[in-house]
Amino acid sequence: MATRQAGFCILVATDGSAQAGAAIATAVDAPWPARTQVRAIVARQSGAPHRRSILLSSLDRSADDAAARARHALAGRWPAVEAVVADKSPVEGVLSEAERFRADVIVVVGWRGYGAVRRLLMGSVSRGVVRRAKCAVLVVRRRPLRMRRIVIGFDASPHALRAVTLVGKLVPPRDGSVILVSVVELLARASRAPGVGGIRSTVGREVRRINTARSKAAVRALNRTADELQRSGWRTHTKLRTGEPLRELIAAVSTARPQLLVVGARGTSGVRHLLLGSVAESVLNRSPVPVLLAR
Repeated sequence: MATRQAGFCILVATDGSAQAGAAIATAVDAPWPARTQVRAIVARQSGAPHRRSILLSSLDRSADDAAARARHALAGRWPAVEAVVADKSPVEGVLSEAERFRADVIVVVGWRGYGAVRRLLMGSVSRGVVRRAKCAVLVVRRRPLRMRRIVIGFDASPHALRAVTLVGKLVPPRDGSVILVSVVELLARASRAPGVGGIRSTVGREVRRINTARSKAAVRALNRTADELQRSGWRTHTKLRTGEPLRELIAAVSTARPQLLVVGARGTSGVRHLLLGSVAESVLNRSPVPVLLAR
């Protein structure tokens, strides 16, 4: 295993495609810390090694060309960047290299399309990396504008706090800002609550009390977190919304028009197909901007 150096380690996965080029450009533009180290990985499984063929030779050249292009694109910011080719399946190649490099963040290309079928999952490679990675993953569908405005989906959970910690390690641009969005699901008073002996009014008061308490707790958590990020140099804004978390978070992103959405994800386990959680997974399918999943 490589010796860990101070600062961030970023692994950029590429296959030489135009979409992967957007992921590389996003990695170059992102406000990583000053002592960040970067490595590019091209993973392709050539098949039986004992028999060389025109097809396998072409695969080798294609992978080498993709690695060279990635190294050239990244070298403008990181002159010492490495680009490696792994003879493994893309998911296994990326994950094993992330372990070896001790990556803090893996940058992958996500959606191949974003049409009417919004429930369509990401491509199998990015989905496999996202679900099994032990570190944060930045999923890019297309290159954003200069990354200066970030939205964090925040619910005060340990996952959300890790997202805040990750953003706090970034270097704020001169005009950089973070918008913390918290969504509170309010209780609804049952329409068929008993009306005898003032029970219905009692139920209504209790529902209002619980909703008020939830909203106040969310505001306090937002303000504390905003103060922490301000100490890291970010200008901050807070937004409290009520309703269904995914719908309201995506609506907040559409309104704020950030260049990055950051959400916390559950940690991995031995179960390969463990989902990230309904909100995090759905955000990947519906967000119009790159998504950074923090672990």
